[in-house]
Amino acid sequence: MQLAEKLKNLPTKPGVYLHKNEKGKIIYIGKAKNLRNRVRQYFQSSKHKDYKTKRLMERIRDFEFIVVDNEVEALVLEANLVKKHKPRYNVFLKDDKQYSHLKITKEDFPKAVITRKLLKDGAKYYGPFLPGNLARKTLNLINRTFQLRTCTIEIDGRLPRPCLEYHLKRCLGPCVKSLCTQEEYEEAVSDAILLLDGKNKELAAELEERMWHFAEKENYEIAAKYRDLSKTVIALEGNQKMATTPDRDVDIFGFYKKRRSLALQLFTMREGKIIGRREFFWEDLEDRGFDSSEFLSEVLSQYYSTDYVPLEISVPQDFDDRKILEKALTERRGRRVRILVPQRGEKRRMIELVETNAKIRYEQRFRVLKPKMEKVLGELQETLEIARFPKVIESFDISNIQGAENVAGIVAYENGKSNRSEYRRYKIKTVDGQDDFASMNEAVFRRYRRKLEEEQPLPDLIFIDGGKGQLTAAAAAMRDLDLEAIPLVGLVKPPRKHNEISHLLVFGREHEPVPFDPTSPVFRLVQEIRDETHRVAIQYHRKRREMRDFSSELEAIPGVGPTRRRRLLKTFGSIERIAQLSINDLKPVVGNTTAHEIVGHFEKQREIAGKADADN
Repeated sequence: MQLAEKLKNLPTKPGVYLHKNEKGKIIYIGKAKNLRNRVRQYFQSSKHKDYKTKRLMERIRDFEFIVVDNEVEALVLEANLVKKHKPRYNVFLKDDKQYSHLKITKEDFPKAVITRKLLKDGAKYYGPFLPGNLARKTLNLINRTFQLRTCTIEIDGRLPRPCLEYHLKRCLGPCVKSLCTQEEYEEAVSDAILLLDGKNKELAAELEERMWHFAEKENYEIAAKYRDLSKTVIALEGNQKMATTPDRDVDIFGFYKKRRSLALQLFTMREGKIIGRREFFWEDLEDRGFDSSEFLSEVLSQYYSTDYVPLEISVPQDFDDRKILEKALTERRGRRVRILVPQRGEKRRMIELVETNAKIRYEQRFRVLKPKMEKVLGELQETLEIARFPKVIESFDISNIQGAENVAGIVAYENGKSNRSEYRRYKIKTVDGQDDFASMNEAVFRRYRRKLEEEQPLPDLIFIDGGKGQLTAAAAAMRDLDLEAIPLVGLVKPPRKHNEISHLLVFGREHEPVPFDPTSPVFRLVQEIRDETHRVAIQYHRKRREMRDFSSELEAIPGVGPTRRRRLLKTFGSIERIAQLSINDLKPVVGNTTAHEIVGHFEKQREIAGKADADN
């Protein structure tokens, strides 16, 4: 269907739309009260649009949409899809770390566990607990006080005897029918829930009532148990610091932005005290046309799609979807949730405090490197005489043995520290035999073609492990991509010395080699980056060679095809180990017939090797 026809047939219902580029990749996800009106706006004149929207409109080639019942559903669906697809033009909350919560599972005999994921599974969740060890302390208290089970076995009451936890008085023993009925266990779970709800007084009164009930029946042992429980609960009331008090939990947001970078802070207040802080950073936001209202809307929608929802959220400014998000969070929490934009008073001063902290963390993160490393990188810039400060450095190395299993290793350093999320390993595809120059050309070209296609930031400096040939091959790839402005530096080693760098070659000034001083902090950093690149390349080469040797050894055995080879490799790891296994060891993985074939194959090999040794 043509784009114009799709636009004509758009429904007027609420929903979510997904814009795609010419390659069919999702580049933006949005929500709409009226899909027809909203989506059509992207295909009208861009005269009055902001910079980000103009850039987005230039790249839209297709779209999809999902119809929902109302705006609240659209908001929730948008947040979930943004987290899943991570579109280029959406604000994406990159830190998925969540606080610890306590979960009372939904089972016939529930247990209390610590979790960081909040699921719609019918269980009860309490938290967040700040700091994290408070969750462990609270769990220990609950299990010790109410003796909930901690095991994972199926409870059917048929076990002949309980485990050690029962004898240590840390479990009621529901696994043995004569020790604890389901009603008694449910009573203990209800008590634990009252405690987690912060209803200490109600729980203490209930426990005291049970104490008198059993005392009147002259069952003094059980009465004493409830007396002690009541005392424990009363003692907890005075100093309980759990993050579950229902009427005084507040999240406070503040942010600081300059140019394309932004620092966001979240302060968590419980019982009127700040007891936790989280921070998020962005480095690739639009410099022009940044919409702080849209930013806040997207961040809050994503953050509270999985995390604990407080009863009150304070934000530094209003945003269009505030009332819709309030409604969605209220439905999720089960109680009224308010998103406030304080203008004066104590709440406004709290936001200003959070914004001050965001500015400080911005300075620490984006402006101030560690003094020593900033100095080292500055000296590297001066030594190589390059225009860019080398904040981001990437390094390439090729590894093969006589052209076999030809691979490339790529590492990235940011502010003098390795950034493992940017490491890459390539299997060289277009080069036959041992040609390090062509292999380097392919690796460099593939790396930065991908970065350009995905509009990812580029490095400030590139190291090439090798001499003039490798450097020239890398430069040809950069020239084909119109990236000649990024400086290339060859790390040259003396003959037959694989780990020592003798000098550096800056592309374009190869006639002026830079001497290498291994005692200098600048060159120690260069050596570290080179060694790390070599390690990544060698490690990947060995892995591929082992897989090749593994496959070739097993190919001669009837019944062992590609699927079974992969299964054997995953299960046992090496050909040496498989050679020592018995039929019973192999049978669960490959079946009885193939297990006999494998064992017979290696027995035959050992016989041949034994005869050869005897002849010698």
